Amino acid sequence: MSGWNDHDACVTAWMKAAARLDPGQRSQFFEQALGVLWKRAHRTLGDVTLMAIVGRVLHDAAERFPLFGALTVEASGFKCEALRDRAPDADPRELADGMQFVLVEYLTVLGSLTADVMTPALHSEISKLTLAGADRAEQTDARTSSAEGRKER
Repeated sequence: MSGWNDHDACVTAWMKAAARLDPGQRSQFFEQALGVLWKRAHRTLGDVTLMAIVGRVLHDAAERFPLFGALTVEASGFKCEALRDRAPDADPRELADGMQFVLVEYLTVLGSLTADVMTPALHSEISKLTLAGADRAEQTDARTSSAEGRKER
């Protein structure tokens, strides 16, 4: 079984990439990491279970890093708008430490609850994430959503 150290190593590598970004970009990169992890875990766990897991992670994060009390969760995933708005003025150390805590804790809880069945896939998702790649994915999602909206009319 993998453990906290494996998750920490994965997130530390992600944090090295995030450290090169300004706080606004770092917040966006964090939001994208949460999004890919949610999407991958959702395939296996579904809305209710994943919302309960994330609720626990966010509660623990807010206690340690008050800035992260701005994060919420809905059936569609993490809601990061309030954190994104606060990130440019936030203490950079609190922002970085909070991001690392949320990602490691999320991976740890998912790993514990699934006997690490999902861990390799989750680590793979976060390790291949790049800001540029995620921007392209968001543009594709926006075009798809826009096209679906036109179909419904």
